[in-house]
Amino acid sequence: MLACRWSSLMDVLKINEAHIAYCHRPGLGRTVVFANSLGSDQSIWDKVIAALPRGYGVLTYDLRGHGQSDGLAETIEGLADDVSQLIDALGLKDILFCGVSIGGMIGQVLTAKRSDVIRAAVLCNTAPKIGTAERWATRISAVDSNGVAGIAADIVGAWFGPAYTAQKDHLALHQMMVGRTPDTSYTAACRAIRDADLTDFAVSITVPTLCIGGSHDQSVPPDAVQALAQTIPNATLEIIEGIGHLPCLEAPETLARLIVQSDPAADDQADAGMTIRKSVLGAEHVNRAVAQTTSLDAAFQSLITSGAWGTVWANPDISARERSMLTLALLAATGNFEEIPMHIRATRRTGASERDIAQCFQHVAIYAGVPRANHALKLAKQTLKEMAADD
Repeated sequence: MLACRWSSLMDVLKINEAHIAYCHRPGLGRTVVFANSLGSDQSIWDKVIAALPRGYGVLTYDLRGHGQSDGLAETIEGLADDVSQLIDALGLKDILFCGVSIGGMIGQVLTAKRSDVIRAAVLCNTAPKIGTAERWATRISAVDSNGVAGIAADIVGAWFGPAYTAQKDHLALHQMMVGRTPDTSYTAACRAIRDADLTDFAVSITVPTLCIGGSHDQSVPPDAVQALAQTIPNATLEIIEGIGHLPCLEAPETLARLIVQSDPAADDQADAGMTIRKSVLGAEHVNRAVAQTTSLDAAFQSLITSGAWGTVWANPDISARERSMLTLALLAATGNFEEIPMHIRATRRTGASERDIAQCFQHVAIYAGVPRANHALKLAKQTLKEMAADD
């Protein structure tokens, strides 16, 4: 398995007779799903992900025929179905989709068809129809004659604005990425773009959508992105000055900020809180607590669901693992030992390891007292033993 720089391991699923390589970092609540451009792989999102709040879930994947994925693209609708099935296979329900170029075309189809799971979309440097038949015929002919590697320098040279183009080492790195794309895979994707007119999908998008363009984009000029924003009901437009076709590489911090700004706040803190509460503590535990609610503690249950889980735990600025560690340390430091076993069990879902737990109580010993840390460790050891026995 290949390692993702921001996750653990790249994984693979067979979808529509193709092996789709992906990296998934679970989070609390919303997951940002990224889709690449023509000729690139999922690494183009690394710096964007590094700039996002760590509490977001993240999913990247390689389009079929790109990166580590095999298969050939036939239509944009088919490519959208690949990611739709990947989302379902991972059980994702609360998504902000971000795609660039052909990834943005995929996003137009997916967002129109899957409003059941997609809450917002960021469509970068894309349009319902990109280029002309003549332009794509010229590109396909060039690949047939010289191979993708033979024209990689020309492809990459047209991607960026003047400031980024001056960074020759970066361009060489991107050229190697493009050049690794199989010729047949690249031309198949070209034909899928050439044959697509997604206007009917764009006009039926109902979720909040931000359309992003680059002032120096030669592939999808700003006026084409503006036309897309005018086609999608209630969409907004952002043209980033000085960049070309790939804001994820030229302006990753700016793109990350725009993604966060495009994330609609939860309409109902109670609903969001209940979802996160179940994801951390386990649905069985929460359902049991809710079933035992009486008139005496109904207001309290509402308070912790909306207040603790719908605000503090729902905030994506830090990860679920970090929140889990903070919670355990604070419970031990304040002597609230009765809740420690419940939150030790929750570490299985938050990603906090035994080493993390040990470090929490090391800090408690230094800053809050050895007896409290000692008792917390005793509870943790017993709970972990019970968890192992349950397994």
